[in-house]
Amino acid sequence: MTIVEAGNPAPDFTLKTSTGEDFTREQLLGRTTVLVFYPFAFSPVCTDQLSLYNEVLEDFAAKGATLYAVSCDAHYSQTAFQKSLGIEIEQLSDFEPKGAACAAFGVLHPGGFPQRALVVIDPDGTVRWSFEAPSPSDLPGANLIFDALS
Repeated sequence: MTIVEAGNPAPDFTLKTSTGEDFTREQLLGRTTVLVFYPFAFSPVCTDQLSLYNEVLEDFAAKGATLYAVSCDAHYSQTAFQKSLGIEIEQLSDFEPKGAACAAFGVLHPGGFPQRALVVIDPDGTVRWSFEAPSPSDLPGANLIFDALS
């Protein structure tokens, strides 16, 4: 399985917000979106990654981009993770059916969790750029996202 490539339409998907509401592809239309796929809430590299991105969240907004963090953790775990870090990046859960959206984006690890990956989606729903880290322990710097947005 390979990550969705630039130029392709973003796949259809359904994720859950922190309140348990559905979040779908249609909600991405009309704005530039960055989906940040991360393996596990409360893991060290994920904690560092989301904390780093949160520090420059206003800079992403200035570029016209909205970030969403996606994992296969239940939305309850994600909410606790978000609150413990004090971050503003909205969490989206791919818990049930587990990994379905991650599989659609080509980032589902055989172990049932997302690979560490980034996907930029244009306002028309087309993938502008995608990146998959060489391993789940590699933290992609915010500069990669800024380059993709430029």
